[in-house]
Amino acid sequence: MKILCFAHLSEQLGIHELNLDLGSITVADFRLEMKRRYPELLLDHVMIAVNEQFADDQDQIGPNDTVALLPPVSGG
Repeated sequence: MKILCFAHLSEQLGIHELNLDLGSITVADFRLEMKRRYPELLLDHVMIAVNEQFADDQDQIGPNDTVALLPPVSGG
């Protein structure tokens, strides 16, 4: 699956995109796997979109899906 990282997440990883072979996985399990692989990432308040649709923890991510990690945005 293709994983797109935005804002501080891409800065923490030093890349904007990565590809992982996780098979089919729930969003909740995806969060756990990302925390295991990249403990420096703070994903608690990050929205996850799968194929440009916001996803809930019980939603499935397939091996050919695109996942976007979207941190909170503040403005003024």
